[in-house]
Amino acid sequence: MNIVQENLLENARRMSALAEDERFGASFAAAAETMVTSLRGGGTLFACGNGGSMTNAQHFAEELTGRFRGNRPPLRAMAISDPSHLTCVANDYGYEFVFSKFVEAFARPGDVLLALSTSGKSPNVLRAAEAMKAAGGKVVASSGTAESPIGALADVTIALGASRWADRIQESELVVIHSLMQAIEDGFGYSAE
Repeated sequence: MNIVQENLLENARRMSALAEDERFGASFAAAAETMVTSLRGGGTLFACGNGGSMTNAQHFAEELTGRFRGNRPPLRAMAISDPSHLTCVANDYGYEFVFSKFVEAFARPGDVLLALSTSGKSPNVLRAAEAMKAAGGKVVASSGTAESPIGALADVTIALGASRWADRIQESELVVIHSLMQAIEDGFGYSAE
């Protein structure tokens, strides 16, 4: 067996455990409903994370504003990932404010932040969650565990299972993001064509 086969088997075990976890299923359903409710009310979904989680945040937003499985009108979503904004805020205020300043500028009551943090402890993601709550919005967190600082702040936490390696959590995170997109499209009655 080579490294990719070992990784696939490990990932399959993680995915199987999540598929059988009733708390995971319930938190996912609550997250999807929170997002659909926001969008139906004219809200915007924001997403943020660091490193691989930022690319997952970007993927989440681009599929909602573009196309996931079927043709449909664009849905309001933004990833907090503009390099000029991030570097300006990091330089002038500090890296822990790169997401929260964006939320402070754009979030309105009824909006939702998808806060991606494999550890659940990223200071910049925590500040973004605090800013969203202060703006009257909701926070859906995705993390390795619900028992984390981001879990304490979030309205809904999708716990992906702790791992020694962040990439394992990010792989589960991507499946959750695709599933959220599908649930959102289903919530609006859009079927894949």
